[in-house]
Amino acid sequence: MTNEGAHDDAKYFEHQARFSSIVEHFSTRARLKMLRSMLEIAQPDANTSVLDVGVTSNRRSDSNFFERFYPHPENITALGLDDASFLEQEFPGLKFVRGDALAMPFADRSFDLATSWATIEHVGSRDRQKQFVAEVCRVSKRALITTPNRWFPLEFHTVMPLIHWLKPQTFRGILRTLGMNFYATEETLNLLGESEFMQLLPATVRCRTLHNRLFGLVSNLVFFLEHCD
Repeated sequence: MTNEGAHDDAKYFEHQARFSSIVEHFSTRARLKMLRSMLEIAQPDANTSVLDVGVTSNRRSDSNFFERFYPHPENITALGLDDASFLEQEFPGLKFVRGDALAMPFADRSFDLATSWATIEHVGSRDRQKQFVAEVCRVSKRALITTPNRWFPLEFHTVMPLIHWLKPQTFRGILRTLGMNFYATEETLNLLGESEFMQLLPATVRCRTLHNRLFGLVSNLVFFLEHCD
């Protein structure tokens, strides 16, 4: 990254900081609702082994929320690209693994349940997203993947309304013009609607879709995946 790019990123984070408390509030509220849905559908217990894909070193209140609110954090294996080893101290029994979600170091169906909370939109192209879904399904017996709904009027990462409904190249061009370079590439932000996600599914997996709503509109998509065999 050039110095100019780093400067533009700094401006972007300054812009987001103006809304950070509001974004954190609604993000945490939405994720808690989705967690309740997961607990109701999957019904994990004290013996359920869980893989959480996409933990982060960020300490914001809505980051790594699953580890804080899941009733059995000692059964979690948390995987992320960033160093989030501090989670092992905060939640005794939890195991942190630093690794790539597209090539996880686990055997097939190692975990009873895998979760991934708003990570898939950050892994890159549609092909990489497809690989992400396949890998999450490979290492688990059941999986829950969430992502913000592209067709909600507000884009949560940039806190910008409507422009994410434009063609992706147009949306990213506007972000670059506004100095929001961090989210102006496919590698960093590639939004999904329900139909786009369904095209990523392996043929051997069946999917149940839930809608999380904000002000009556679908803000987040929740996908519960199970093997057909």
